[in-house]
Amino acid sequence: MSLSNNEAMVAPPPPFDPTKPSTPISFPIKTLQDLASRSYFHSFHFPFNRSSVSLRQNIGSSPDRSRLLVCHDMKGGYVDDKWVQGCGNNKGFAIWNWYLMDVFVYFSHSLVTLPPPCWTNTAHRHGVKVLGTFITEWDEGKATCKELLATKESAEMYAERLAELAAALGFDGWLINIENVIDQVQIPNLKTFISHLTKAMHSSVSGSLVIWYDSVTVEGSLAWQDQLNEMNKPFFDICDGIFMNYTWKKDYPEASAKVAGDRKHDVYMGIDVFGRHTYGGGQWTANVALDLLKSSDVSAALFAPGWVYETEQPPDYHTAQNKWWSLVEKSWGIVQTYPQSLPFYSDFNQGLGSHVSLQGQKLSDAPWYNISCQNLQPLLEFNEGNKSEIMKVTVDGQEASYNGGGNISFRGKLKRNEHFTARLFKSNLQLPGSPISVSYSVKSDERSLLGILLRFSTPSQDVKSLVMAPNEYMHRFGDMFVPCVKRTTSDWTMHETNLVMDGHTLTDISALCYGPDDLAEETNTKGYFALLGHISIKSQQKTKLFPPASSWVIEAHNIEVVPGDSGSRTLSCTLEWRLKNSEEDYVFTRYNVYAEKLNSSDYRTRKVMDEPRSEKMFLGTAHVDAYYVSDMVVGPDVKKVRFVIQTCGEDGSWQELDASPNILVEAERLSSKLCCCGLI
Repeated sequence: MSLSNNEAMVAPPPPFDPTKPSTPISFPIKTLQDLASRSYFHSFHFPFNRSSVSLRQNIGSSPDRSRLLVCHDMKGGYVDDKWVQGCGNNKGFAIWNWYLMDVFVYFSHSLVTLPPPCWTNTAHRHGVKVLGTFITEWDEGKATCKELLATKESAEMYAERLAELAAALGFDGWLINIENVIDQVQIPNLKTFISHLTKAMHSSVSGSLVIWYDSVTVEGSLAWQDQLNEMNKPFFDICDGIFMNYTWKKDYPEASAKVAGDRKHDVYMGIDVFGRHTYGGGQWTANVALDLLKSSDVSAALFAPGWVYETEQPPDYHTAQNKWWSLVEKSWGIVQTYPQSLPFYSDFNQGLGSHVSLQGQKLSDAPWYNISCQNLQPLLEFNEGNKSEIMKVTVDGQEASYNGGGNISFRGKLKRNEHFTARLFKSNLQLPGSPISVSYSVKSDERSLLGILLRFSTPSQDVKSLVMAPNEYMHRFGDMFVPCVKRTTSDWTMHETNLVMDGHTLTDISALCYGPDDLAEETNTKGYFALLGHISIKSQQKTKLFPPASSWVIEAHNIEVVPGDSGSRTLSCTLEWRLKNSEEDYVFTRYNVYAEKLNSSDYRTRKVMDEPRSEKMFLGTAHVDAYYVSDMVVGPDVKKVRFVIQTCGEDGSWQELDASPNILVEAERLSSKLCCCGLI
């Protein structure tokens, strides 16, 4: 078959060279040679792939109860989530039901699957551990294992390489999946590999896990046992747990628990959500297996919950996802509670959306996907039938946002003097003796009012409830009422109050929907609609200010200017920043990055927010102290580009742009490196 002229002219893309600057991506390690050589650490992409969110401090050893492990396995891995700085597909796969799980495994069929940092960041934020995957399969896997297990020393060396990667990238361990036969003479070295990896992980990452997949036996044969027995228990005994194959029978969980003894919760019985020969059938009946495992007092491993997304379950992805996970909640229960410490902040961002806002002002109306941006997710209850007809409560990425790209929308009907409550968070937050500030933002019409209901456990173990609502409705709630100060910003109403709850523990946060007292009966049928933009709880004690711009050093590396059409050019560069005094007690995990294109009259010395000014363009969000600008188009009149780095705090605050560090980069000719200290 001959090629057309157009086809013949299209050159194949050059092979991926991880050492050269390009848009940062996550990628696996595919050979033992690359693993042994530590070449990953020399790639351009390595610094961008470090997770920046630590696991919650109170998460150490695994809880002594049945646990839920979720194994990702979505379309082979590294899809939209491979773009470290995000991409434009706001229809990408995401998970927001973290409160139901203990461990998340990122899975692909490459030798060393390194979790993209977006999953580690958001899982850690919710108290969930993240594991990568080491896998060998079939004939190629057998050859790999011959090399891996050639000697005791080689087994230990490769184990140390894996532990080093986990520690450097900030995730919590490994799933080991050997799905090929092993020469029986190498079984001792396989045990050495597993035990040495487990010890190396425990010594380098607190609370880390190494979990063995039920596949190859101690005799070296590839024979899935589906239960814990003498053929796989020797591997179980030298690591932190076993992920059982998903074709087990009804009596296998109880039998496995007996074999495991006091380690029965380290047995994770597999459930294939696609339903391939799995107990209960998976899919919409995956809860059948979960119910049995819960009653057997062992742990569960859900394999490929992306089934909902991949098979396009009706009516739409968000609804189907929420419905499917509601079955998990009914069977398994809630295992993560938050907030557990101050400050607490959430704008309900799911890590994808149709716009980006800051304090009600829209920064961008472009669709986006970046799971690292996901805030603490509300524990919304999924309802069908009569209750859903009263009020539909969802996280909505299409409606307006106060911050980020999310909100919680409330749509429904309320009769006169009725109210509706919706669960937002289940907490275990012990409050200090000093005052705390509680605030939330609402966008609604005059018929749709929204308050916040807080429930506490008192020092005497009684239950106390308080309602935050506008002052004019204090008679409605009696002794529960807490007055709020109101102010309006960009069509959003901010409500704020101060509390002293010494010795109390915050246990529940709910939304309270209600209408005004003078609402006429005929008006009730017009419906209720309100958006909750954010909720924040923080100490009133003086908070540390953002470091001034002069405290920062910003550098621009790998600057490349490429001529385009009609005098335009494209600019690419790597921005890196750091505090001059590294000993200062500041920890930031999020930065907003802006660009301001300047002609010759614009780049005199001034603050970025002074008039006159060029338009500042929101580029994206960085979760490490670096950002890669890729192929930014600049017009023929643009001489320089000013890049501004806006620091964001854990409490939802941000540094004002005119106080943020920035750097000027030439847009006319190629440079190699620029350095700037603070404002220019």
